[in-house]
Amino acid sequence: MEPKSLRIVFMGTPEFASTSLRRLVEEGYNVVAVVTTPDKPAGRGQKMHQSDVKLTALELGLPILQPERLRDEAFLESLKELNPDLGVVIAFRMLPEVVWAMPKFGTFNLHASLLPEYRGAAPINWAIINGEKRTGVTTFLLNHEIDKGAIIEQESIDILPDDNIGSLYDKLMNIGSALVTRTVDKIAEGNYTTVEQMHIDESTLKPAPKIFKEDCRIDWSKGAESIHNLVRGLSPYPAAWSSLFIDGQECGSMKIFTTHTEQANIGVAPGTVRTDGKSYVAVAAADGWVYIDEVQMAGKRRMAIKELLLGWRDVERVRFML
Repeated sequence: MEPKSLRIVFMGTPEFASTSLRRLVEEGYNVVAVVTTPDKPAGRGQKMHQSDVKLTALELGLPILQPERLRDEAFLESLKELNPDLGVVIAFRMLPEVVWAMPKFGTFNLHASLLPEYRGAAPINWAIINGEKRTGVTTFLLNHEIDKGAIIEQESIDILPDDNIGSLYDKLMNIGSALVTRTVDKIAEGNYTTVEQMHIDESTLKPAPKIFKEDCRIDWSKGAESIHNLVRGLSPYPAAWSSLFIDGQECGSMKIFTTHTEQANIGVAPGTVRTDGKSYVAVAAADGWVYIDEVQMAGKRRMAIKELLLGWRDVERVRFML
């Protein structure tokens, strides 16, 4: 079958998905509708927020469906009327079988890891946090279990020493969009062989669960490189953070966006500060020093450490603690 004649229903929410949607349309693929999350109030003004995928679909003039429930009869009937050949899902909700099995050729998902490693909601973050040197994107056919469908194709890239979640997200978003179009071509032409993920020992795999605030808190008793990778894997958002103490009393908190490390036999307790009061702040880890380069104090704007030190008079008394 001609790939660009396939009737594609695209499902997704964030920018990571909207890039693939735009590429499909701009390269002439037949996206007959877009399914995304309902608008919802957000921010202090509770202004109605539209997903990145919806904004892209509006710009491209595509029909949009925003069901509250994916089993809703009216939504399912709308999908049937579209007579879809293929579903494409990127960063969306878990789909019921009645949705993913509806298209003639099924539904595939783009996931930002080299499956079966890093199944879950935050694969890019966890790959950096765990110090991986390579990652990638995977397309796979949906089944009843999350991120466990048969793999269609993968593309891998290096994780560079200066990559953080922001830079790696952009790289994977772009190579992912190319993998999506390539996967559509292969499915249309019947030119692919899947690799099953079933019967894998789950205990051997690294997971990628959703990240919560406590996951972002720095444990200074860990190694310097481990802390550095945590910072990279959470920068610029949601950002690693630490509580600050003076004389045993908590005196605030700090988000940390960039660091560099020095391996050393430090001879002081983790969390101890070393500084010249002008140009650097280093915090003791288990096996060296973590130099804090860019930060944001609670209630303040993001800034370089040199700028913060201009007004941080009691820095030498501060202790960073878990």
